[in-house]
This record gives sequence, structure tokens and C-alpha cells, in this order.
Amino acid sequence: MDGWRVRSAAVGPIPAAVPGTVHTDLLAAGLIPDPLIGDREAELAWIGETDWHYSCTFLVTEPDERMDLVCEGLDTVADLALNGISVGSAANMHRTHRFDLRPALRAGANELTVTFHPALAHAQRMRDELGDRPGAYPMPYQFIRKAACNFGWDWGPAFTTCGIWRPIRVHRWHTARLAEVRPEVTVGPDGTGRVKLHVGVERTGDQELLATARIGEAHQTVTIPSGQSGVVVELAVAHAELWWPRGHGAQPRYDLRLELLAGTEVLETWDKRIGFRTVELDTTPDEHGTPFTFRVNGEPILVRGVNWIPDDVFFPRITPERYAARLDQACAAGVNLVRVWGGGIYESEAFYDAADERGLLVWQDFLFACAAYPEEEPLGGEVRAEAEEAVRRLAWHPSLVLWNGNNENIWGHRDWGWRDSLGDRSWGAGYYFGTLPEVVARLDPTRPYWPGSPYSGDPARHPNDPDHGPIHIWDVWNDRDYGDYRAYRPRFVAEFGYQGPPAHRTAVDGFGALAPDSPAVRAHQKAIDGGDKLARGLAEHFGEVTDDDDWHYLAQLNQARALRLGVEHFRSLWPRCTGTVVWQLNDCWPSMSWSAIDSAGRRKLLWYALREAHRDRGLTIQPDENGLIVAVLNDTDAAWDGQVQIERMSFTGEVLARSDSAFGVAARSVGRVPLPTNVSQADDPARELVVVTAGGERALWFFANDRALAYPEPDFTASARAGAHGTVVTVRTRSLLRDLCLFADRVEPDALVDNALLTLLPGESAEFEIRHGAGAEPAAFTTRPVLRCVNDVLASRSQPARS
Repeated sequence: MDGWRVRSAAVGPIPAAVPGTVHTDLLAAGLIPDPLIGDREAELAWIGETDWHYSCTFLVTEPDERMDLVCEGLDTVADLALNGISVGSAANMHRTHRFDLRPALRAGANELTVTFHPALAHAQRMRDELGDRPGAYPMPYQFIRKAACNFGWDWGPAFTTCGIWRPIRVHRWHTARLAEVRPEVTVGPDGTGRVKLHVGVERTGDQELLATARIGEAHQTVTIPSGQSGVVVELAVAHAELWWPRGHGAQPRYDLRLELLAGTEVLETWDKRIGFRTVELDTTPDEHGTPFTFRVNGEPILVRGVNWIPDDVFFPRITPERYAARLDQACAAGVNLVRVWGGGIYESEAFYDAADERGLLVWQDFLFACAAYPEEEPLGGEVRAEAEEAVRRLAWHPSLVLWNGNNENIWGHRDWGWRDSLGDRSWGAGYYFGTLPEVVARLDPTRPYWPGSPYSGDPARHPNDPDHGPIHIWDVWNDRDYGDYRAYRPRFVAEFGYQGPPAHRTAVDGFGALAPDSPAVRAHQKAIDGGDKLARGLAEHFGEVTDDDDWHYLAQLNQARALRLGVEHFRSLWPRCTGTVVWQLNDCWPSMSWSAIDSAGRRKLLWYALREAHRDRGLTIQPDENGLIVAVLNDTDAAWDGQVQIERMSFTGEVLARSDSAFGVAARSVGRVPLPTNVSQADDPARELVVVTAGGERALWFFANDRALAYPEPDFTASARAGAHGTVVTVRTRSLLRDLCLFADRVEPDALVDNALLTLLPGESAEFEIRHGAGAEPAAFTTRPVLRCVNDVLASRSQPARS
């Protein structure tokens, strides 16, 4: 369907993109400025407060038995008319709607109109009817089945969109159509892959039908007798190749085709690529409490995860290519699980296909976040229909390993004062402990369900109990230094994060300024007291930071260090702690946020830190009750045996104490090597560090925060030469350089550097490979503020006195 136009009482008609949103249509027509640049939420609020009318004309020369309008996504409160005759309405952006056009259809030209009404006004009316419910944010997003983050979040703006946000089409059909195809994929003890295809049909008559399914050489045809609306078709694949998470094996997939036939006529086909694998969530109580362990094909998986939010404020702009690029960035950072967070959307097919292909596990939230949700009609019925469609649509993907009931709502009901204001009104428990597990058990019995994140597995226990199930850790960001991540010994961490600014170019393009106290930066800082919390964290580690370039570097550095410390600490607790899911991978606009990749797709320093923390094999120095230990991390299928060299060294490079220890760490395990006292205790904490090396890996330990360290003035040379794809910068140092970084986008917007956060000891060297176009001068990559280290900020300050 082409030729769409959109209008309101005051605007248009103007050309409309479908799929699309009214905001992007207005932007394309030059009627509004870019909503994501500067501070434009209040200026553009009128868009979400207006009725918008989308219309197009299509020709019908020869009507079929049935002519249905199929709307895969209407955002959100919509009335539909054909030739001025009502054909239906909708109030849920997360559902597909199908409308019979025959009562209004005519031969020749037909005009379709979709009128969208303001979502906020609808939600307010529902709130007035059902009674108020508490939530984390002021807008009543829990009263409408629309992406909660459209109403604003602590990392995103409030643009209450509307439009035909997913494909819309006229479906011509006769005799019968496929109303449901739902494969249950299992693997038997003998390695046979089995597919039980639940096939549902809608008919126009009583003709006998055939359902034919095929995977490779395996095929079966089942008759659907007259008057019957469903059938099960079963296939078996002997010695099926198993689909594994990335890092554990390959991801073979099989082409599955289903055909619906009337006699020899093929009425409709359904084609997917499935994978054979088993998944379990092990929550069997142990001596520590309740574990939360994913087992794929019987093997326990150390989860190295990230949380995912919608990748753009305007969802139709998220293309398959963008999904692929973002998930490739996740893989390159060592990620093996992506949690699709419950305040956004069920992503498009391209997202889950990309995850299947890459071996990324997907934890899928149902769409409830940070609020008490009413269960009364019409919302209760919408929730059930939405959940059933989501499960039917996604259950065949091998990447999908968990259905999760909600984000933080059980925790909110317990701790956030909701019970005092709710009285006897519903808050969503009926969904999380009733509707949703029933839907999953009925439609997707091969996959686990968990009521919420965080949730301890027992309503009698605190939902965020570190000894039981997945927890969220937000007191560190909100109130404490990030070193306090080490105070936790959890079973699984499903959310924890620390803020940092976007890449320099993204900040300049999006904010127009870099100063942390500028109005533009404050407009893109949505976290409560976010600027103050960033400043508090910087002061703890670096003292007062007044220069804007220093602030940008150190704020990104603090974020990177915080999450690396947290991930490595939690990894060192394996198998007690079975995984982390960092908040968050991506951004939807230029933002002061917790992301590792900013809204322009540029890596922040956090991305490089996650790549190091998620490496298959690594070393990390951790404090314990007896001093310091080296945790030897081995997330591979082979044992790791070797010798660890432990040195206490001065900042000038002098070895003050040394110890060597042999270690042997089994596959998928963690070893612990104690540091001798002569190495783990400093004579001069301000001027010494511990250096541990083994098998090409290295870990460092500094005895104090940066502001208390006597850093030397940076003494190094940096040279640039042409490389295969741009420029290679070589740094040779005569002094300690702490967290050396090269911000290539300061020279050229699309420049990409291969490494960051390098700490060099005196006499060492390192290379940075930079991909960029032809416009950059190589020498520009070798000077401050492009090339930075902590020393060039702190060394010139007053030095701590030598003890």
C-alpha cells in the first residue's frame, strides 16, 4: 500500500512513510526541527496531543473471497475506516490487528483512513476509570498498551509517538489461511530433533485441507478434515546438529517449510530457520540459596549479558542492518546474552533472526516496567492477547531462552511504597503469577518462565535477595562508590550500571556543547540527580574536575572502570554467581546514559572495558578476607594450566617483590591464587602497583584511588604512520601511563580505534589501529585531547607526600 498522506486539523496533508511515525513525517516535510537535538520535548509536545489522520487509496479490480486488512503495528489508539465506513479500532501497539474489509469494499478506488488519537489522553481516561496506580515516572504509561519508554525514562525523552509503525497490507485469500503456525522444538535423549507443528486455520468453507511440513529429508502431510480448525504435524531429524550459544559451539539451523493446500493448490506457505537445542533454568536450592543457571544442551552457561532498549526513539527507523550492526558490536564485546527490557517493544523479526545467527541468547521480558499495572478490562484482555501473539511469533527462535514477567514491578510493590496507595486495587500480580505463566506453559512448554526481574523465587522472600535468583544493583550508582560492587555475592545480576557521556562527536552533534552544567547537556540527562551522581563519582576518584575535555574523558573512564570491576568481581564468584547483564548496551538518542554504544553507534570506553571483562580467559585481582587473590577466569572448553608471575612494582618500573605460582584451572571454571604478603602489601601505596601476568594475560592492582596516587608526568612519544585502513599510532613510554585512550572521533566523525584503556609500564609500547577516511591528518591522532591518559590530568596536581 503506497501513497500514504497524513494530516491534522492544523497540518497537511503531507507525504507519510509507512511504516513510520508522525514525528518523522513532520521532520521529513521540514515542518519541525530534529526532535533529538537540543531541548525540544516541550516545544514538540503538541504532536502527541493531536489527532492525526493517515490515508491512502488502493484499487480493487477483482475481489477475492476474503479481503482482510492486516495491521502488524498501530501506535496506538486508532479508528479505521474504509470509504468512510468504520472497519475497526485498536488500542495496543504490541498486537497485530486483522479487519474484514468486505462490508466497506467496492470495485475500483478505495480510500483507507487510520485516525490516531492522543495516547496520553487515552491513558489518563483509563486511569480515571480504573483508579490511579503508582509508577516510577509521572505519565500514566501503565494504563495503555504502548511502549512505556515513549512517555520518557531516565535515559530517554518523552515523545508520545503515533503512526502505522509496522507493515500494513491487504490480504486476499480464499478457502483457508494459516491462522497459527507454532513449532515446539525438542531434542530427544538419542539426539533426535523433533518438531511438533501446531497448525491452526481460518476457513471460508468446509473443504478438506492438507498441511505438509518438511525439514531436509524429513517430511509429513496431515489431513485437516472438513470442519476442523487445527492439526499437529510432527517431524523428526535423526542426529540433529545442536545449536549452541556463541563461545560454546556452532549455530546450525534447519530450513522448515509448511504448506497449506486445498487439493493441489498451495494456499499459503510458512518458512523459517529453526535450531535444535534444549534450555533449562536451574533454580534447584543449594547451600547458598537459589541459583539462577541457564543450561543449554545440558551445559551450564556463564552469562555475559547486556540489557537492550529500543535503538531509536522512533522505532520504525530501526532497520535490519542496524540490528545486525548493534548485535555485532555486542558480540565483539564478548556478549553472549541480550535481555530485551520490558519498557520497550517486542523487537522485529530481524532482531531475533540476527541473534539466532550469531548465537546470542535472548532473555525476553513481557512488556511491563516500573509501575503497578491494572488488571481490569479492557487491559486484562489486551494483555492476554498480546502475550499469546508474542509467544506464538517468537517461540521457534533458538536464541530465545527465557520469558520474564516484568521489570522491577514485584520489587516496586515490596519496597517503593506502592501498597500504601494501592489499597485493594490490582497491580499486576495476576499477570506475573497467573496469565503469563499460563500462556507460556500452554504455547511454549519447552522454554522457562520467571515472574520478574528481580525476583527471588518465593513471595515470602525479598524479591531482590542476593542469595536467591536474579537481582538488580542500583544503590551503587545512586549512593555509593563503584568499588562497593565487591560487597555483593549474588547468584545472578540482571541489572547494574554506571553512567557516562556519549562519544565526543555524538555529544557535540546532539548537545551542541560539552560542559556538564550546560542547559543542553542537562536536557539530555534524564536520571534524577544524574549530574550530581556523576560528579560525586568523579570526585571520589579524581578530585575536582573543571576542564570540559577532562570531564568527558574521566566520566567515560569512571563508567568503564565501574562496570569492568563489577563484571570481573561477579565472574570471580562462579559458580555461585552465574552471570551478569550490564545496563545497558545501546541508546535511543544522544544521551547521558548507562550505554556502552551511543545513539550514533559509536563505542564508548565502556565497550572496550566490557570486551576485556568478558574475555574467555583472563586474570583479575580481587580482595578477600585474607588479602588479595588472583582469580584465573577460564570460560573455555579446555583446561588452563600455567605459571602466574606476581610482582609488586614502583611507578618507575622497579620490581620491589616477586612471586611465581603454578595454577591449573578446569574448563569453564575459576581458579584462585593467593598473593603473598610481601607482594600484596605496599611500602608506599601512592607510588606502587601489583602486576600479575600469565599466558599472555595481565591484571593490575593499584593501592588507592587516582587522586591519592603520585602519578609521574607522562613521558612518551607518539608517532603516526599510514596503515591498511587508515592510521597506526605507536606510543612508546618512559613512564607509567594509566588508561591510555585515543578518541579518534575527535579527528574524524566516523573514525574507529581498535583499542582503549591501555596501562603501559615504563619501557613498554603499544599500537592503536584507526580506521578512517582520507580526510584526517595522521599526526592529529597523536596529541591531546585526542590521545589521553590519567597522568596528563592528575600528574600536575599536588603530589601526595612520600611516606
